[in-house]
Amino acid sequence: MSSDPTFLSSLKLELSYFSGRAWLESHGVAVILRFERVRPRRVDRFQPLKSREITPRFLERTIRALKRWKYDIVSIDEVCRQAVRLASRRRFACLTFDGGYKDVVTSAYPVLSRHGVPFTLYVPTAFPDGIGEAWWLALEQAIARESRISLVINREERHFEIARASEKYQLYDFLAQWMRSLAPSDLSIAIKDLCTRYAVDLAALSREASLDWNDLARLAADPLVTIASATVNYPVLSNLKDAAAMREINMGKAVAETALRREIRHFAYPFGDPASWSRKHVVMAEEAGFVSAVSTVPGVIEAEGRTSLHALPRISWDGRQRSLRAMRVILSGVPFPPVKAAPSRMF
Repeated sequence: MSSDPTFLSSLKLELSYFSGRAWLESHGVAVILRFERVRPRRVDRFQPLKSREITPRFLERTIRALKRWKYDIVSIDEVCRQAVRLASRRRFACLTFDGGYKDVVTSAYPVLSRHGVPFTLYVPTAFPDGIGEAWWLALEQAIARESRISLVINREERHFEIARASEKYQLYDFLAQWMRSLAPSDLSIAIKDLCTRYAVDLAALSREASLDWNDLARLAADPLVTIASATVNYPVLSNLKDAAAMREINMGKAVAETALRREIRHFAYPFGDPASWSRKHVVMAEEAGFVSAVSTVPGVIEAEGRTSLHALPRISWDGRQRSLRAMRVILSGVPFPPVKAAPSRMF
């Protein structure tokens, strides 16, 4: 049997589906599905961010399946209303997209609008302004191109041989984890150093991948689309001092409201995992005037106010999995551990 963690996780979910757990264990009143990129499948040998991508066809299949499973696909405002009401017999699903990627307009929106379903888009405002730094994309491009990478880590010049695909994946995981641990100013220095060494145009790459304000104005004109905030620069909030974190949260809201001339009521913690935000950031989101704030902590939303509106769980769909049976099990609230990569022995 394969020891690949993605395969093993998929197998567990498939077995759970056929055991009937997807029907026997149905908890909560609503689920929020989280996606990032929606674009045609690529054949590149090195795709470290593949888990964050789905195809337009899979998005179409997901919408059809949710309808077939008798889920009402609703807005984030409706999720918030249902979360404080008495339990309902109906099941609700909310579709959300993080990152503010251009392919939301080019690949996702045609599918979503054809089906007439609402969705929420969480936008870090530096990116439509053209000044955001998508360091994770630049890191991917540099490693994909090279067979040897050198850079300064903790004041020491480090060298990595990455001729094989497995070595590229291990280095990406290692450097991404390291960069996420840095303060924003140090992260910016580190990624710009890497991009200078290996001729990656960070500014152009970030602009190319991101929605601009014209795209967002077009989306905002559709009553089925909710534009929400994800700070300005998409930092790891736990790496910031409190004043800087509060400024990121408030300014993201203010910039989007000014640009789109509408109230921005909802918020997403950048990256969203438990290491990237804490209780004090929940308080900040409330104080900033947001009705809700979403994380990437997996789970379903319970009725009667049992789930905090400023710490809403979301189910982040792993784009390497294509099984709708697996999705149905996850939506039912059956707990499964997240897929973890094997530990690197390189570094």
